[in-house]
Amino acid sequence: MRVGFGYDLHRLIGGRKLLLGGCTIPSQFGEAGHSDGDVLIHALIDAMLGAAAMDDIGRHFPPSDPAYRDISSMVLLEKTLAMIEKSGYSVVNVDCTVVLESPRIAPFIEKIRENLAGAIGTCSTSISVKGKTKEGVDAAGEGRAIEAYAVVLLEKNEK
Repeated sequence: MRVGFGYDLHRLIGGRKLLLGGCTIPSQFGEAGHSDGDVLIHALIDAMLGAAAMDDIGRHFPPSDPAYRDISSMVLLEKTLAMIEKSGYSVVNVDCTVVLESPRIAPFIEKIRENLAGAIGTCSTSISVKGKTKEGVDAAGEGRAIEAYAVVLLEKNEK
């Protein structure tokens, strides 16, 4: 068994969709990013790569590469899963926390869990997603940024 931890942060800007776990959340602001900016998936990718000791998201999908401009983070997650599986691992479970002052994500958590479970080939009961605020403190608390944290447990596949 291997444990990985991931973290990501994006500024919030007008004119972009707010995406979390492949789910569009109604909001006047979205994530700034080279790809579609899905901060939750980026944290999950980093956790998966970390658990497999395979560097980080920037190494595999660099923002300097135009091929990843506006790419769906779900596609990046699928590519990451293929790398993880090729190295002999599979995902056991995922625990994620999204830090966002507004909007509240509670109404979308089940859809996000289903999206992530489908993308990594597991059941939604193996995926946890929680929403938190920063009580008005720092960039996330002031509504200028969004953060996500993820922990993933991988297991070595039997040969």
